[in-house]
Amino acid sequence: MRYDLNLLPIFVALMEERSVTRAAERLGMTQPALSNALGRLRLMLQDQLFVRERYGIQPTPIALELAPGIADALARLDDAVLGQQDFDPASAERLFTIAPNGYVEFALMPAIVAKLAAEAPGIRLRLTPYGNDLTETGVVSGTTAMVVGRIVDPPDNLVVQHLMDEHLECVLRADHPEIGDTISREQFECLRHVNVMPPGRIRAGVFQALAQQQLKRDVAISVTNFFAVAEMVAVTDYCTTLPRLICRRLEHDPRLKVLPAPTDLGTFPVEMAWHVRYRHDPAHRWLRALVADVVRQVGA
Repeated sequence: MRYDLNLLPIFVALMEERSVTRAAERLGMTQPALSNALGRLRLMLQDQLFVRERYGIQPTPIALELAPGIADALARLDDAVLGQQDFDPASAERLFTIAPNGYVEFALMPAIVAKLAAEAPGIRLRLTPYGNDLTETGVVSGTTAMVVGRIVDPPDNLVVQHLMDEHLECVLRADHPEIGDTISREQFECLRHVNVMPPGRIRAGVFQALAQQQLKRDVAISVTNFFAVAEMVAVTDYCTTLPRLICRRLEHDPRLKVLPAPTDLGTFPVEMAWHVRYRHDPAHRWLRALVADVVRQVGA
């Protein structure tokens, strides 16, 4: 039997997106064209493959059994083709979509962008938010090049690389009337606090770190980004607890001072994840190496 290999990427897209509409958008096809291709897939593989449900489509047992082998075969083909291609960052023109969490966008992306501008001026970036859901970023389907932040429970089709470990410090206004060059546990618990609640896992990490140390915090206000939290602390006697690299950015503000936390709050990981199909893409490998190098330098 002859197989139409052009149908296999459509199978993978439907498996990963679980939606005819999203799969068609990802592949640059119309929905009727994709539905027609799905009909040919069903005939070729002699199974229904996907069953419509209220919120999309679900794979049949046969589709679930076939999926790993088909995805692996396409990944091997990508490796063989892309591995033969050269990549010159100085002359390359390409758009990468990256999903950083709020911490990475504030603390690390400026340095990444600066290095890209110097070494690969033709490379353009598009940033998309990374909250709690990896699927929503597009990295699981491969439409987004990578996510950078804290990666929790990644699916099997993502490769995860550890970049660094980050710890927490405290920020107060420079002329705080009660706090000098150090802050004690008792002072920390008596102060009112500004809590930053970006979408993502850092929020859980701070709460968990405080809970593990049985350190109480009286939260006066919660804000949604790191720019806002600095402004709140600068005009109040409140305290905030933030990742070290965020604090390094804020300590240049003469209105603020950064102090060690009153107790060791542990660390949280900063990681990078990408779809397996990009393992041997020369441009993607170069970009991953650049991101890792920047994080290593900034985090030192």
